[in-house]
Amino acid sequence: MSTTPAPREPRGPVDSSRIPRYAGPATFARLPRLDEVGTADVAVVGVPFDSGVSYRPGARFGGNAIREASRLLRPYNPAQDASPFALAQVADAGDIAANPFNINEAVETIEAAADDLLGTGARMMTLGGDHTIALPLLRSVAKKHGPVALLHFDAHLDTWDTYFGAEYTHGTPFRRAVEEGILDTSALSHVGTRGPLYGKKDLTDDEKMGFGIVTSADVMRRGVDEIADQLRQRVGDRPLYISIDIDVLDPAHAPGTGTPEAGGLTSRELLEIIRGLSSCNLVSADLVEVAPAYDHAEITSVAASHAAYELTTIMSRQIAAARD
Repeated sequence: MSTTPAPREPRGPVDSSRIPRYAGPATFARLPRLDEVGTADVAVVGVPFDSGVSYRPGARFGGNAIREASRLLRPYNPAQDASPFALAQVADAGDIAANPFNINEAVETIEAAADDLLGTGARMMTLGGDHTIALPLLRSVAKKHGPVALLHFDAHLDTWDTYFGAEYTHGTPFRRAVEEGILDTSALSHVGTRGPLYGKKDLTDDEKMGFGIVTSADVMRRGVDEIADQLRQRVGDRPLYISIDIDVLDPAHAPGTGTPEAGGLTSRELLEIIRGLSSCNLVSADLVEVAPAYDHAEITSVAASHAAYELTTIMSRQIAAARD
């Protein structure tokens, strides 16, 4: 007879048929806090940091805005035919507090905190914060998995060199990541890019780093199924990190962001592409650049909460499948 204890049943969200959705603390999807369950398979963590922005600030408030908007998320995801919070323990790990006056120190703090969370065996669903935070998160993930594949959903390339001489900003994380050897340069792609650039060299430099580009116009013309298939083939079975800047969405769908660009994806297109990546080996993800001060009626934070929900569902399904 086996003496191995049965796995503990995951603790799910607060029962909204007994406690109204608008009551109580706004954890992500009304899930338990990490300190209430001890350990988690997926840790949802906020990083309220936006000192790396180049235009409109305010993404430091994004994580909590997403949590507030996530109150309406329900435990069964019909699009993926899964109950993610029953398949794996998902918990809200609170926020990583980083120095807003020293970007270099903040990057080190975020990396160390991510190391601690990943060291518990959890995968991370990180709520930003500006895109600067992707670099320390990728550093931490690469320590565990080696260089990872990256799908970067964004209106912008974020592979520029410096701003005002600063190496760490929300426009530079993926150039730094390539330089540091923490990305698998055979499996990189931007998705949803559009808008004016500083010059054609931006594109040639980006290509030299190994990035492919799927523009928002490509998504419109070719459709989400074909795009998702292309991305799956590019990534293969490599460990995958997904980084989503909410400005990948058109301002009609995400006005609450720091650097909006016309002509973006719809929220439906973004969600469908994410769902199309469910067979990929998603090891962690982030969702950044929600700036609620520019939002209206929670349009942006609602879209962000649903994108994070789809990513969390993918991770939970994979964790459960690995246990079977």
